[in-house]
Amino acid sequence: MPAPFPVSPTRLALAVSLAFPLCPVVAQTTTPEAQLDAVTVTADRRAEPIRNVPMAVSTLSGEKLDVITSGGQDVRALAARVPSLNIESSFGRAFPRFYIRGYGNTDFRLNASQPVSLVYDDVVQENPILKGFPIFDLEQVEVLRGPQGTLFGRNSPAGVVKFDSVKPTRTVEGYGSVSWATYNTVNTEGAVNTPIGEAWSARLSFLNQRRSDYVANTAPDAPSPKLEGYNDSALRGQLLYQPHKDFSALFNLHGRDLDGSARVFRANIIQPGTNDIVAGFDPRKVSQDGRNESTLLTRGGSARLRWGLGDYALHSVTGFESLRTYNRGDIDGGTPGDVPFSVETADGIPTLRQITQEVRVESLYSGPLNWQAGAYYFHEKYDMESFSYDSTAGGGENGHSLSTQKNDAWAGFGSVSYAVDPKLKVRGGLRYTHDKKEFATREYFATGFRPTIADIGALTASPSSNKVSWDLGSTYVLNADTNLYARLANGFRAASVQGPGQFNDISDAKPETNTSIEAGIKADLFDKKGRIAFNVFYYQVKDQQLTAVGGAGNGNVLLNAEKTTGQGAELDFQAYLTNQLLVSVGGSYNKTRIRDADLAVATCGSCTVTDPRNAGGQALIDGNPLPQAPKWTASFTAKYTIPTDAGDWYAYTDWSYRSKVNFFLYESAEFTGKSLLEGGLRLGYTWGDGKYDLALFGRNITNQVRVTGGVDFNNLTGFINEPRTLGAQFRATF
Repeated sequence: MPAPFPVSPTRLALAVSLAFPLCPVVAQTTTPEAQLDAVTVTADRRAEPIRNVPMAVSTLSGEKLDVITSGGQDVRALAARVPSLNIESSFGRAFPRFYIRGYGNTDFRLNASQPVSLVYDDVVQENPILKGFPIFDLEQVEVLRGPQGTLFGRNSPAGVVKFDSVKPTRTVEGYGSVSWATYNTVNTEGAVNTPIGEAWSARLSFLNQRRSDYVANTAPDAPSPKLEGYNDSALRGQLLYQPHKDFSALFNLHGRDLDGSARVFRANIIQPGTNDIVAGFDPRKVSQDGRNESTLLTRGGSARLRWGLGDYALHSVTGFESLRTYNRGDIDGGTPGDVPFSVETADGIPTLRQITQEVRVESLYSGPLNWQAGAYYFHEKYDMESFSYDSTAGGGENGHSLSTQKNDAWAGFGSVSYAVDPKLKVRGGLRYTHDKKEFATREYFATGFRPTIADIGALTASPSSNKVSWDLGSTYVLNADTNLYARLANGFRAASVQGPGQFNDISDAKPETNTSIEAGIKADLFDKKGRIAFNVFYYQVKDQQLTAVGGAGNGNVLLNAEKTTGQGAELDFQAYLTNQLLVSVGGSYNKTRIRDADLAVATCGSCTVTDPRNAGGQALIDGNPLPQAPKWTASFTAKYTIPTDAGDWYAYTDWSYRSKVNFFLYESAEFTGKSLLEGGLRLGYTWGDGKYDLALFGRNITNQVRVTGGVDFNNLTGFINEPRTLGAQFRATF
């Protein structure tokens, strides 16, 4: 089915602006000379204007983040909000999978590694469960596209998504927000900030998101009669000690508690031979004979210390993370008679510990030369349990595995920047990383498949990786408002291991290496009323780690492709078109291809495969796009404000679009997801110099329903996007 509009970002912006002439973006002024606020980023581990950074960086902050999450949305709501970013999950809120420029990992196992690194308050969140920590009280989200191995390390060949919390200040301040929406969705958040004595400041932030179960399970005697609800809470406490300008210590404690539904799989949702949803589909009903539950508990903390030493600054970042999680769902999505056979599984981490330590020195010279260098240590250890159940026999367990993974890594890194002249500045960096994993399966049985642990072959693996990554970039000042930049960068992802399943032994994948080149332009426009960034890029991944998930054998096997390629272009634009109308447009084109003539994977149990096959009946995937890699993404926001003597009336709209995606490595008619367009609308009033905001809002206002992922081994099972929600929100600051 064709996209609802032409996919060109400029045409998308025009179409939406015609349909919704009154809309929003970020908090704005309505003075006669409205201008965009300056944007500062830390993509190079130093605070500097976004225009000076020689790489593709996009940011989200303020009202944009508040609007996106107003209806209780989780981190997946950031998908397509900046160019080339996609986020999806087969676990619901608990396990987001990130993709930048089409480059990610669809692996659903709890020890899966991802090529997109998530860094929260300067601490890497390595395990995919940790990457779902909620969005609240944030200063800014930065999306760094392309390899970031030199300064960030830890499996970042595709890029980094960086979250920075609002830090404590010397002012008594805070905010509170509450919203109510469809399905009894309640979103409550707030923060309180206060100075303590002469040198201490504290900030306490909280979030609670609730939604009632709204999907009815119509199966007789269903163990989970109502689905899709959740209670998701998070808390962050920060304490800043700064006795003078040359020393600061910022301490952070945070946690999350999630209790709700796992992802709801829906049997036979797709019409055979097409990617259409079956006629008469009702998103509020499902028929499943298995249990559904999801629980998650995380705890963490960090200490960020800085010493000013004249021409130098010394930084220390110590981080600790722990988690416990359990997720159980009816994977076939149906009941006997609807599916060939019933499958119910659960995965859990009883205990996980992650410890990180970074020490970094940076120069603070006033001349053309500056540098930074440091060392990094990472330790992680956790247990993983997987279960399968026979829902036709009262839910009895018929399969179980218990595995342990330990990961230790260390790195040394450095970078140098040099201003050749007032117009040209060059930067370069190196990082050496040693990474070692130890994986062992201690228990395994699968009734009817492999009755004992002795039958499944190798039970341990200890892959080790050593790699030098690097980058080289330059910025050229074309004029007072315009910079040109170019960047060549290299990054890698360490070797990975996956445990045995009912039909596969332990599998591993050797390290992958990405080499990327990009060039672009960044400019301020219209006397700082507008801002634009545009770039083109090309990357090549050698030995990319791919995950062949599902298939008729229900496997989860790691593979290495000889190489994959990606190329495209990205656009960021925002401007005040009038003093009352602020718009933003973002878009990207990504063309990805797997390049391996001999690489073949198992296929679905009941779909229409369009790839050629080898002699063994497996699909040859050479030339296929990467999974979950839309060719086009686009975003649009607009805010129109009508000032009055008492306050301001406003209308805000936001839209995100991605083109079709392939769910798996092979291509088939049924498991090709249609394009997805989701829009939001907000009508509100602010008063008290912007301290109070009351608004009506809608998310996914067109109520578009799309299959966003599938389960392919049994039947045409899929899961869908978030439903339309309508609600109201009140926010107050002090």
